[in-house]
Formats: sequence, C-alpha cells, structure tokens
Amino acid sequence: MASVKEEREARAEAVRRVEREKPALEFGSAWEYSPAPESRDHVRLDERYGLFIGGKFVAPKSRKYFATINPATEEKLADVAEAGAADVDAAVRAAEDAYRKRWSRLKPADRGKYVYRIARILQEKSRELAIIESMDGGKPIKESRDVDVPLVVAHFFYHAGWADKLEYAFPRHAVSPIGVCGQIIPWNFPLLMAAWKIAPAISCGNTVVLKPAETTPLTAMALAKVCEEADLPPGVVNIVTGAGETGAALVNHPRVNKIAFTGSTDVGKIIQRATAGTGKRLTLELGGKAANIVFEDAAIDQAVEGIINGIYFNQGHVCCAGSRLLVQESIADTLLQKLSDRIATLRMGDPLDKNTDVGAINSKMQLDKIRELVACGVEEGAELHQSSCAIPSKGYWFPPSFFTGVAQSHRIAREEIFGPVLSVMTFRTPEEAVEKANNIPYGLSAGVWTDKGSKIFKITSKMRAGVVWANTFNKFDPSSPFGGYKESGFGREGGVHGLRAYVELS
Repeated sequence: MASVKEEREARAEAVRRVEREKPALEFGSAWEYSPAPESRDHVRLDERYGLFIGGKFVAPKSRKYFATINPATEEKLADVAEAGAADVDAAVRAAEDAYRKRWSRLKPADRGKYVYRIARILQEKSRELAIIESMDGGKPIKESRDVDVPLVVAHFFYHAGWADKLEYAFPRHAVSPIGVCGQIIPWNFPLLMAAWKIAPAISCGNTVVLKPAETTPLTAMALAKVCEEADLPPGVVNIVTGAGETGAALVNHPRVNKIAFTGSTDVGKIIQRATAGTGKRLTLELGGKAANIVFEDAAIDQAVEGIINGIYFNQGHVCCAGSRLLVQESIADTLLQKLSDRIATLRMGDPLDKNTDVGAINSKMQLDKIRELVACGVEEGAELHQSSCAIPSKGYWFPPSFFTGVAQSHRIAREEIFGPVLSVMTFRTPEEAVEKANNIPYGLSAGVWTDKGSKIFKITSKMRAGVVWANTFNKFDPSSPFGGYKESGFGREGGVHGLRAYVELS
C-alpha cells in the first residue's frame, strides 16, 4: 500500500505530465473577450447645433458651421456652429444682462438650488453623457462612465453647497461676485473641465460664457440642454463653439471681467499678454510633464498599476499624465519587465466597448504630433517599446508605448506628448530623483511610490508641482485644489482655493 507521501508525489507528477503535454497557448489568447459595446440607441444627437446664448439655441451670425468627428471611426457626428466676434459679443452681453438684473441679486441659497438641480439632472443623464463623451473624444467608456461623469456631478453638488456659505469660506471679508467670466476649456476632459469652471463661477454669483474645444463640443451642448431643463435663468450660462478666433474674441472682449483657461502653455502665454493691463482676473491651467518616482522599497505591482492608470487608460490625454517614469536603478529591470507584461494585456479598440482599455487619439492633428515626437525619440537614441495589440483600420490610434535609455535632454523627456507614450529614466539617490523630476519647465503634478511615510513627506516637500500623489496617481476630488507652478500656470480649481478665483473680497 502506497504511503501518503508517495500518493502526493504521484499526483504532482500527473499534474506536471498534463502541463508538459498541454499545447502551448499564444500569449494574449487567454485575454480575449467577447465584444461588450455600450448601447447608444437612447442617445439622440442633433444633426446641427447652434450657439447657446441667452437661454436658447440660436443660429450663428457668422453663418458658419464645422463638423465634429468620432475619432474612433472618422464618421461625422454633427455640425456645430462656429461663433464669430458678433456672436461672442451677443453671448457676453447676455451674460452681463443676466448678472446685473437677476443672478447677482438672487439670494445665495436660491442660486445653490439651481446648481443642485443641474447636478441632479446630470446624475440622471450620466449614462447618456458618458456615451457622448466617448463618441466625441475617443476615450474608453470605462473612463467616461466611472471617472469623468461622476466627477462632473460631484463638482456641481460640492459647489452648490458653497453658494450660501461663502462668508465662512472667507471669514472677516465681505464677499461679492466678479461679473462675467470667460472660460475656455480643452478637449481632453470636455465635460469635466466645463464643470470645474462653471460650477464655482455660478455658485459664487457670476455668469459665464464658455468656449469648449472645437474637436469635443458635444457634451457642452448637452450641458446647455441640462441648463434649459433646470430652468436656469437665461444668460447665466452661455456656450459659444468655435476654434482659436472664437477664443480670442472672448479673451479680448472688454466686458469680460475674468478669463479662466485650460490648455497649452503657448496659448496660455498669448492670453496672459492679451489680458495684461486690462484689469481682467486670470487663471491658467497649462501643460505638464508629470514624473512618477518609484523607489526600491515601493510595492512594485501597485506602482505598475498606478503607471498604467496615469498614462495609458486615458491615452495620455491629461495634462497631469505621468508621462515620465523615474525608477530606482536596483529595481529598474524588474519593474520594466512587469510594465511590459502589463502593457501586453491592454485592449485597444472601440471606445464604447466596456472591455476597451485604450481608446482613440482625439484628432488627426494630435496623432501627427505624437508620431513626430516618437520619431524624434528614436532619432535621439532612445529605445522604443510598443504593445503588439492590433490597431483598427479606421480612426486615429497609437499603441501603448514606452522609451528606455532616455536622457534629460531628449525632447520626449521635456515636451508634453499628450499621448500614450512613457519616457523611462533611472536614478540612484532620492536627491537625484528630485533633481531630475524638477528639471523641466512644467510643474503641474507628480507621483511618489514608497512604503516609507517619512520619505513621502521629504520628497513631496521638495517637488515643484501643484499636486503630488503618494502611492496612487490621477485621483481627484472637488474639495481638493488643483493647479500648477512654473509654465504649468497659476491659480487653483477645486476646493476653497478655487472659489477665491471667482469672488471679490473687501
């Protein structure tokens, strides 16, 4: 009779024999998923959108329209009005009229009720808004559904609560609104950027003229319809669509009291020069080149997921994307192998498919910029590593990629790529890590990965970045301020610090 030990060895050998005889699977075949597309049957897009001025949609005086494109399919989604200087003037005058005659005179608690109502309607329409965001912007529905839209709702709820409590936010001061606020937002978080700007502005008693990016105007149009449904007084929120000329007309309008801009550093500098000496208030949230610093005592698997979340799940389409990875030399090989293996599992494809991890690049122009900078990285001597995932035949796509052998002088280490491309560098000491992280013109965000709390406090205190995450990345909350240093701009959005940009104190 066989002993217990012999029986165990026999069973173990049987398992090994099955493993040896089992045909090998191609890498990735175990990760295949059946398509799970989000239904868009309930989403109704207009064939043509006008401008939202004075509480209603109107045809542009310019009589011009432009097409907005689905970047995943290159199909036209709708025609959108292109506002000229006369249209911007009409929107500003409508905002000024609403500010003087009603909104600034309304009881703060009543203003808060309108903002609460907008938040509730957005919450009810969250599925529809997420689908429109993914169709127009190319980001995966998982990002739009689970991150963007919930944060939009949270911002409106949060700022609605401040509407009648501003004297507590700024004690020993008389608090009053500024007036008409011109707000210009980018294409990477269209609806969330609108919420970041509109919610605090109107909660503080101001009125707004918003210009969304020309490549992602549809959720702004949906927000205009929400304002209609909420019975927001006409002129409190106005939305004008168009490109650079539309934004310039808004910035230069003499009746605008404040400009809030999120976008590129180059355009931010132009706006700062244009508003200098005019008396207009100005806040700028500009470009970034965030560094993720991973120390040898970090939880490596957790850090890899944070890196993936910071650069690939959003296609690198965030100004605070962790597009630079600084890893301590002793764990560099291990971390890069884990990162390479993890990238191989990412699924690229239809943004409306709930299995998709990496969606489409927002526009052909942005794709060309990514390709140009990646080619420059190769020419400068860095080694390119890319996912072998299949790329759809139509649309604008770029595979998850990272560079090793990157020097501080390389363009890919210093310029904002705004795509799913990571630049990897190594360091030996904490001092070297901080020096490399700070040695760029930007200072928007950063990440630190270590299991030592004292090291977290020491490193973050030396970082020249507006937001530094510890053992996580890209986590946002409406009560927490966000903004940059150096060429990443000035001013804060979110929290009490964000309210300060929309009030006069005396």
